[in-house]
Amino acid sequence: MTQPAIAGAVAPDRVAEFEEFVAARSPRLLTTAYLLTHDRGRAEDLLQTSLAKLWLAWSRVDEPDAYVRTVMMTTYASWWRRKWRGERPAENLPETPTDLVQRDPDMWSALARLPRGQRAVLVLRFYEDLTEVETARVLGCSVGTVKSQSAKGLAKLRADAALADRADEGRATR
Repeated sequence: MTQPAIAGAVAPDRVAEFEEFVAARSPRLLTTAYLLTHDRGRAEDLLQTSLAKLWLAWSRVDEPDAYVRTVMMTTYASWWRRKWRGERPAENLPETPTDLVQRDPDMWSALARLPRGQRAVLVLRFYEDLTEVETARVLGCSVGTVKSQSAKGLAKLRADAALADRADEGRATR
């Protein structure tokens, strides 16, 4: 496999580090992207764009996980702020990138109904397992915003009809 032309500017050991990072982290990052976009194609585009931006900054990035998450969030935010939303398939639903969505379709549907900001906070806090401070840093907002968006998102999930049946079942078995 030949290296891209830009790879000449980076030491070979750094190229190998980047390739190892991509191989190790891509599945989880793709799931994060899918949880944000709810579309496999857009999730793949988001991940590819984010990894390309990471590659351009690779030689000066100390924490690639944090950097790529921040890039994913800012890129995703810039996409949904645009008026044009992209292509939408008409006949077939996209395939899911992981078993996560297939294991709990009600939770995924409820999460998809949340506003984008609340969804982003919940994905980072509870799927990526970031702290409030880390989530605020990735989203470029205050910790208070993370706390309020998290509380509002969780309240909406608790009130979601598809998930309320499960909560009632859980109370009945106690």
